Amino acid sequence: MSKTIFLAGATGAIGQVLSRLLVANGWKVYGTTRSKEKVFILQEMGVEPVVVDVYDAKRLKDILADIKPEVVIHQLTDLPYALDEKEMTAALVRNARLRTEGTKNLVDAAVNSGCKRIIAQSISFVYDEGNTPHVEEDALLPLTHPVYGETAEGVRNLERQIIESGIEGIVLRYGLLYGPKTGFDSPIAPASVHVEAAAKAAEIAVTKGQTGIYNVAESDASLSSEKAINTFGWRADWRVGI
Repeated sequence: MSKTIFLAGATGAIGQVLSRLLVANGWKVYGTTRSKEKVFILQEMGVEPVVVDVYDAKRLKDILADIKPEVVIHQLTDLPYALDEKEMTAALVRNARLRTEGTKNLVDAAVNSGCKRIIAQSISFVYDEGNTPHVEEDALLPLTHPVYGETAEGVRNLERQIIESGIEGIVLRYGLLYGPKTGFDSPIAPASVHVEAAAKAAEIAVTKGQTGIYNVAESDASLSSEKAINTFGWRADWRVGI
């Protein structure tokens, strides 16, 4: 099988850093965008552009069946720049749908294509109350939570689909992102993660680690990322060019 990766969400904040890392490592990267206007971004990074909407299940399946990637990476989100409060209520609903229906379409297409591994973005800031620092086995917020119940349910759905896909599934629970193209120059909450370190975790996970869930954030009193550190050799202070 060729050294090929299908990266859904290649023009996002993480996706752009990750694309460059993968191309530099010799991978043939097919990156998605919903907008023809963003094709040039992918081309400038050395990525083969794929204009597709993840909700178009048939087209997505046909594309992956043709590409036959070794690895599929799910970095799709539908959130406003800098988590604009005026847009967040509607965005959380859209993002929950993306994590359920969009993930299903991508997983189905990945399995059908014969790929060996699927890696997906999740979040580490919807843990329920309990002992800290939180580890991957801890419970997430219940669906009844007034603000983030639907978000936590979407996370559970995404993670279940990835882990139970029948192929090697790795879930990266990212902390709140900061850094280039996120709208935040510095950490905005405990257990945040720089966008470049987040991308590096996905790049490492392409070839390392076993099926499972991994916290990927700057460890503190609220969250432990020891599993990713010990399994991947991941470092929260990793930056491009350092």
